[in-house]
Amino acid sequence: MKYGYARTSTDDQTTALQLAALKKARCPHIFEDKGLTGATTKRPALARCLRTLRAGDTLVVWKLDRLGRSLSDLITMLDDFRDRGIRFQSLTEAIDTETPTGRAMWEMIGVLAELERSLITERTRAGVQAAKRRGVKFGRKPKLTPQQIVHARDLVEKGEARQYVADLLNVGRTTLYRALSA
Repeated sequence: MKYGYARTSTDDQTTALQLAALKKARCPHIFEDKGLTGATTKRPALARCLRTLRAGDTLVVWKLDRLGRSLSDLITMLDDFRDRGIRFQSLTEAIDTETPTGRAMWEMIGVLAELERSLITERTRAGVQAAKRRGVKFGRKPKLTPQQIVHARDLVEKGEARQYVADLLNVGRTTLYRALSA
């Protein structure tokens, strides 16, 4: 069975062009989300479509960007289709997982997505290192100031119970122990 999926990003847009292309591709069942950006995770028609698909079925979209929120999202979804025995076609990009050319195109998209993930990771690491060199502190802000730690140490040395000191500073006993041992 062939299923089509169409989506518009805003209420002002129409799915007419997509629907015409999906009907021309002989999709008897078409799921349609209107006024939903690809970034949203709540696409009810797509969710119904994905639940409907069975091994041997084909999902047809007018364009790849109508289906996925991001390249990695698309790859995850299409890998799931392959694992479930579901065929996929994108009419505009001429991707058809049933043809050697379509499978090759899909593999190239996967390679580009992997490259994109690697570049993002590399840029993130470089940004973190640059921020650290500028003195940016990462992680959670300490619960106790250096002055509070000195005061807590004085109280403990004078014989106050650690639980009392922790309560006084409005922190847990473990937080106090860590601060005193640092």
